[in-house]
Amino acid sequence: MASVLIVLLGIAGMLLGWFVYSKFIAERIFQLDPNFRTPAHELRDGVDYVPTNKVVLWGHHFTSVAGAAPIVGPAIAVYWGWVPAVLWVVFGTMFFAGVHDMGALWASSRHKGKSMGALAEDVIGKRTRSLFMVVVFLVLLMVNAVFGVVIAKSFVSQPDAVFPAWMAIAVALVIGQLLKRNFSLIPMCLVGIIVLYASVFAGSYIPIELPDTLFGLSANANWIIILFVYAAIASLLPVWMLLQPRDFINGMQLLVGLFLLYGAVFVSLPDITAPAFNTQTAVDTPSIIPLLFVTIACGAVSGFHGIVSSGTSSKQLDKETDARFVGYLGAVGEGCLALVTIVAVSGVALAASPEEWHEVYSHLGDGSVAAFITGGANLIQQGWGLPVEFSSTILATMVVLFAGTTMDSGVRLQRYIIQEWGEIYQLPVLKNGVIATLVAVACCLLLAFGAGGSSGSGGMIIWPLFGSTNQILASMTLLVISVMLIKMKRPAIYTLVPMTFVIVMAFLAGIIKLKEYYLDGNYLLVFLDAVVLIVSVLVMLESWSVIRKFKRQSA
Repeated sequence: MASVLIVLLGIAGMLLGWFVYSKFIAERIFQLDPNFRTPAHELRDGVDYVPTNKVVLWGHHFTSVAGAAPIVGPAIAVYWGWVPAVLWVVFGTMFFAGVHDMGALWASSRHKGKSMGALAEDVIGKRTRSLFMVVVFLVLLMVNAVFGVVIAKSFVSQPDAVFPAWMAIAVALVIGQLLKRNFSLIPMCLVGIIVLYASVFAGSYIPIELPDTLFGLSANANWIIILFVYAAIASLLPVWMLLQPRDFINGMQLLVGLFLLYGAVFVSLPDITAPAFNTQTAVDTPSIIPLLFVTIACGAVSGFHGIVSSGTSSKQLDKETDARFVGYLGAVGEGCLALVTIVAVSGVALAASPEEWHEVYSHLGDGSVAAFITGGANLIQQGWGLPVEFSSTILATMVVLFAGTTMDSGVRLQRYIIQEWGEIYQLPVLKNGVIATLVAVACCLLLAFGAGGSSGSGGMIIWPLFGSTNQILASMTLLVISVMLIKMKRPAIYTLVPMTFVIVMAFLAGIIKLKEYYLDGNYLLVFLDAVVLIVSVLVMLESWSVIRKFKRQSA
């Protein structure tokens, strides 16, 4: 029964955030204006700037920001105990993530759809822009390179997920064309979901595998190359053609997955076997504070969300008031996924007893996606009676599709950043979309194969930096929004308090990791971690200087 109480209290908290807190922030703080002419209308080009139905845009935004992170983070962090993980997911969603995502959408739409890095120049100053964009590009590089590895490994280990993953692209292309011709959204959605799940069922019977060695590379490496070729093409297509419908279908697919998982909880009433607070941690386990707050990012608050909000979503916002539905409700969707992940990896569906649970989670970092798929599949089998193999394929496909949509958006966002650098530094060649995309993909592949050899797993080398770097980026985004509010003479406490908490936790985590990297002799990570920490301090100082100057002028 404990699992049902976790779910009920968690959902009640997030719904309270949606119906009460988000409405207050939208109307009283951001003062969203339905008559404001958004960049999607002002700069409409049919490729990147496209006014979009808020439900479709929610699907794009939600699946782009989610990826596998709201599964991976909670599935790892539950090692410290399910209580702290649940509390951070619920309160983080209510007071941090929703405000952060909605605020980034609002701020960007008020500045012609600029990315948060370019927007920092308008709000704070030129030096901040350059510093900000370094962190943004580093986060995108990590996300794209690593998600390529994650998807490739999933294709190799679970070949029955390959067919439905690529079938989703074909379905999205068809739906994109039909939406362009004003076909009704609901029937298309239903047909798309039916076809997608039929392909999941078919995938169980037609697993697709690459040869162990092809062109001198492993199957894993070949999948990485194929994925980046696809991502490059997808990033150049008009958003209405593939990105929007693919993300929307994936969003609907996730809702079905959440229905199956949450329904299974209420039907089977599973017990929790994980400890509320884990007192049997390994000797080398780092402190829960501050590491919990960077281990669970997506599902609580994440800087990557600000990149997507200001990178693609703000360019598709039909009305400014849609920012609440797309941004805050997108965060609630992620929080719901993180919450049910905690239940799936904490109960009898994964481990029948506390002793068995401790065997699965013997060290921090154990569990992760594999634990979610195993626990979630058993949970669905217990609740709905579906075969475990089919349930595993559903969840594995969900993870792959989520990671794929994040990778699609990530390469497009890298292209935007490179094009913005072309504008800033007057480099005409980088302003070209095709060239900028090739540069973005080349950077990812260089990291993947240059640092990782023929396996293509080089992104994993700098991945340990992601937790603290991502949360530092979230605090910097909240800081830009706060400065913007102060300049508009509106209350900034609702963004300054989350910003302060996140920067303190992320900075402490960065310091801890810096020492760890140094002792391990990993000087590349020492250098990159130090750069991120220094950049964050400089951005804070620059922002404080701007705030003080504005206060003096207003006095």
